Amino acid sequence: GSRQFKGLAWLFMGVPYSKSLLYDDEHKVYKEKYPDNFRYDYAISREDKNAEGQKMYIQTKMAEYADELWELMQNEKTHVYMCGLKGMESGMAECFGPIAEKNGKDWAEFAKAMKKADRYHVEVY
Repeated sequence: GSRQFKGLAWLFMGVPYSKSLLYDDEHKVYKEKYPDNFRYDYAISREDKNAEGQKMYIQTKMAEYADELWELMQNEKTHVYMCGLKGMESGMAECFGPIAEKNGKDWAEFAKAMKKADRYHVEVY
């Protein structure tokens, strides 16, 4: 078929070193070629620093976009996929806890409701 993706896929990737970024060139091409449909942000913990001069972790990078991400998560068509180390789950709470609270919600309850609605997918090891 000739169906064209009209939504937004936003990839956040966290790695220790820039050489660990998988398919970085391809992701950058997609980001440039499809700016309305693909966004790509990453955190390189051993090389990047956040505004406070600390290591840049994925939750810190995502927190830079917390308001926008929170707004997207209010849409029932939005799905969140989190893959990686088990410890990353606490990073999601660290990132979204304050924005949820600011909006009168509890992040743990919100995430649980998204999971129940099959919109929050977690694959950790």
